[in-house]
Amino acid sequence: MPEKNEVPLLELKGIEKSFGAVQALTGVDFEVYRGEVVGLVGDNGAGKSTLIKCISGIFPIDAGEIRFEGKPVTITTPKDVADLGIETVYQDLALCDNLDVVANLYLGREKLRHGSGTLDEAAMEQRATAVLKGLSVKIPNVRTRIAALSGGQRQSVAVARAVMWNSKLVMLDEPTAALGVAQTKMVLDLIRQLKRQGLGVVVISHNLADVFKVVDRIVVLRLGRRVGTYCPSSASNEQVVAAITGAEFGNSEIEKGNEKEVEDERSN
Repeated sequence: MPEKNEVPLLELKGIEKSFGAVQALTGVDFEVYRGEVVGLVGDNGAGKSTLIKCISGIFPIDAGEIRFEGKPVTITTPKDVADLGIETVYQDLALCDNLDVVANLYLGREKLRHGSGTLDEAAMEQRATAVLKGLSVKIPNVRTRIAALSGGQRQSVAVARAVMWNSKLVMLDEPTAALGVAQTKMVLDLIRQLKRQGLGVVVISHNLADVFKVVDRIVVLRLGRRVGTYCPSSASNEQVVAAITGAEFGNSEIEKGNEKEVEDERSN
């Protein structure tokens, strides 16, 4: 867990976002520390996707402050986010099935041989192999086409592409959706590996069982507001579900207790 006085890797304060008359986010605070996995959960329409798209530079915020590594930053485009070292892996993965693993990892960032203008296939293959090995990702051959890989392997390639360019924070949108048991384990192990490497990780998921297995904190959004923060080691599945559905919404004593547990956990 982060040190008590550590500066968050990413910190959002009072984020507001509306679409016409619809208020999608209201005064949302959110933070992620280095080497921490945060679960972002909530029902459909809770504001999860909007918050992630604000962080990703897809939606500009209407009000609030964003800090990265303790410094105020302005995010207006996805390029701003990439320059900071923030990467997002969306549910559709954005992989090219007809290309192999190496080509997907270097898509749009291909390495050229000096002075020749041709692709440096050997260097790209070597780097791709090293990145996958560093993440403990098991792919039979980096020249295998994406179409021939399992769902878990595809997710792993998408994550590897996100972290191989000196990323500091990775956001994963429904990373275990539609995966089998073995493939889900592969992805959860990969998330733990990202944490061990010191990256901040945000997991957006409806699967609370997977969230409880892998995250350090759970942040609950409901109707565009942050309504709870939970430690998986001390909170129950029922408590989190109650916060998602609104059964505990407005119960300040419960929320104060949860926040204190998080702070106690962080200071240990």
